[in-house]
Amino acid sequence: MSPNTSTGGSKGSSGGGGVMTPGRIVVAVIAVLTLVFIFENTHHTKIRLLIPEVTMPLWVALLGTGLIGALCGAYFIRRRK
Repeated sequence: MSPNTSTGGSKGSSGGGGVMTPGRIVVAVIAVLTLVFIFENTHHTKIRLLIPEVTMPLWVALLGTGLIGALCGAYFIRRRK
């Protein structure tokens, strides 16, 4: 077995980059800051949903709107492809 054939397979496996890419670091920082913001706002608040008025912790409302926004973004990105 020549040295060229034994090292040829290692190039393809390391070509994907590291685990911590700059994009992943930015997303992780934004996710942590979002969670800190949500959990700092834990007091109850009144929210009007069209007609009914509900009282819930503010973090639940923030988390819900964040999830709805993420789902809408994922839908439009998938639809664009």
